[in-house]
Amino acid sequence: MIPAVLPTYNRAPLAFERGEGSWLIDTEGGRYLDLTSGIAVNALGHAHPALVAALADQAGKLWHVSNLYRIPEQERLAEALVEKTFADTVFFTNSGTEAAELAIKMVRKYWADRGEPERVEIVAFEGAFHGRSTGAIAAAGGEKLTKGFGPLMPGFRHLPWGDHEALRAAVGPETAAILVEPIQGEGGIRPLPDACLKGLRALCDTNGALLVLDEVQCGMGRTGRLFAHEWSGIAPDVMMVAKGIGGGFPLGAVLATERAASGMTAGTHGSTYGGNPLGCAVGLKVMEIVSDPAFLDAVARKGGLLRQRLEGLVATHPEIFESVRGQGLMLGLKCRAAAADVVAAARAEALLTVPAADNVVRLLPPLTISESEIGEAVDRLDRAAARLAAPAP
Repeated sequence: MIPAVLPTYNRAPLAFERGEGSWLIDTEGGRYLDLTSGIAVNALGHAHPALVAALADQAGKLWHVSNLYRIPEQERLAEALVEKTFADTVFFTNSGTEAAELAIKMVRKYWADRGEPERVEIVAFEGAFHGRSTGAIAAAGGEKLTKGFGPLMPGFRHLPWGDHEALRAAVGPETAAILVEPIQGEGGIRPLPDACLKGLRALCDTNGALLVLDEVQCGMGRTGRLFAHEWSGIAPDVMMVAKGIGGGFPLGAVLATERAASGMTAGTHGSTYGGNPLGCAVGLKVMEIVSDPAFLDAVARKGGLLRQRLEGLVATHPEIFESVRGQGLMLGLKCRAAAADVVAAARAEALLTVPAADNVVRLLPPLTISESEIGEAVDRLDRAAARLAAPAP
């Protein structure tokens, strides 16, 4: 008999009733050090006082009015994003998947309005993840996401990760955009080198195509900059944002230049809940905290410390771990043992991690994690590795 909740998740046997900073407390009182952050969502940890206050204050005034009217909280958050980024304009969504759908529509409308409606092809990359809607899975293209859900939306070309020759051959007169994650999350914490991101920008400039970045997982301070592409010194034309922007409240956005967004006029897109007063009040408080240069410097410093400790862990347990990947507080352990076994062993040590493709364990702690908690997390990983390495009784 099918359960009341549609069984599309392979859930761990845990249920949590509250959180405090970097910690989750389950229904039996057990405390777990959280290196998942709801998969890079709880950027400021659990029950952050400033976010609780922002939500409670707004909840007592106004929850929803729809986008038929001006929403001052939405306008303030959009202005903050425009001030801190490349963007000229912002559309708010509820999720990264919805942001992907708008990004696809935006780049195709851009070319249609310029008299080139045939220019619809979007170049994307193997290992990508852009969401679970039909458009987003077509953009990613992986069999794990698409099998059984055809026919897929046409107009996407998928290239091997890191194949520069294939990329140059693929981009042509029908290319509307190149879509890429600066760091693949679900794909196994695979960073795109700065030189490659610069090369994509140059290729788009030469060809006229738009550069679309998916920073749903790697954005909002996770790498030590507000957005990961800033390390390379380039700017996209369109960018998808979600997860950390709401600090745990469902919120996403598409950021764009005026040129890229020029086709999106009244009636071309909409959202019932996107940009509602509750979400934007929380998002604005997240932006205030995360965009502070001192906060971002601390993330970079803590990311360096965590990476250093993890490199030592790899050296201590070469039979379990192979290498460390990523940047800032978006790191991955490439495993020799099965990543799922590492996740389970860590959970037995009351440490929460999340698996990814390419046999990688993702470490996505709250950006507010302390240095002592970083030490505690690596100690627990060390015990988990020892547990796996121990001979069976």
